[in-house]
Amino acid sequence: MQNVIACMCGRSPLSDATIRQLMACVSRRDFGKRQLLVREGVKGGFAYFIERGMTRSFWLVDGVEVTTSFSLEGSIVFSMDEMYYDRVSEEFVETIEPTEAYAIAVSDLRHLMDTNIELSRWARIIHQDEYRRIHRSHKERLTLPARGRYEAFRRQFPEVCRRANLGFIASDLGITLPTLSRLRGKAQDVNLSQDK
Repeated sequence: MQNVIACMCGRSPLSDATIRQLMACVSRRDFGKRQLLVREGVKGGFAYFIERGMTRSFWLVDGVEVTTSFSLEGSIVFSMDEMYYDRVSEEFVETIEPTEAYAIAVSDLRHLMDTNIELSRWARIIHQDEYRRIHRSHKERLTLPARGRYEAFRRQFPEVCRRANLGFIASDLGITLPTLSRLRGKAQDVNLSQDK
């Protein structure tokens, strides 16, 4: 769990004792591409630390998948409905490439966050960062044209732009795939001309 621990410690320091406590609660799981980790309408019982690979979160809206976020190495994914409200999930999380993850029971994660100040602090930081990301994304959707949204996303998530399906990114940005393809082509043309 090297990537996960390094990312966690990069957000908030964790002692060796806390790391051992966390490691005692996780088990490795390997997933292929397009496997669901979280399902709408279900309490899955687990959260997943992503060691290698990438996931996307999405909702079904009138039968159409609407991407809401991506998670890369070092991230944690879970159903917020299950984790915080003890309800069935309202969203899906799927792998978009082969993924090595470490599963932890939601009940164990809740207990650790309730009883370990270091993990509680880490949880607060990742949630405040995610809230800021969501807030910024909402503002960009309301104030920026498609090109501006794509440029902001590309600056913030270059690795997602390199690895994720363009249709998933278009869905996250609230623009059509043909529009994003055109914008991406223009951005690549500008980058090539700057390299000359």
